[in-house]
Amino acid sequence: MATTKTTTLTFRIEPGLKEAVRTAAELEHRSIANMIEIMIRDYCRRVGVEIAETNASGLGPKRVKGRK
Repeated sequence: MATTKTTTLTFRIEPGLKEAVRTAAELEHRSIANMIEIMIRDYCRRVGVEIAETNASGLGPKRVKGRK
């Protein structure tokens, strides 16, 4: 199974917002980090922001286009 490298993102949010994300993650049986990733990907798809991702083979980037 191929693994991809990840990077760290650190930010501060209001406690109520963190609790809402924690609740959403729990409802989806996800970690908070994975829930944030899903939310970011969904937002980017909805507004048409491309996400550069590494191919499963690790041989280079692929572009994922969002939809408007």
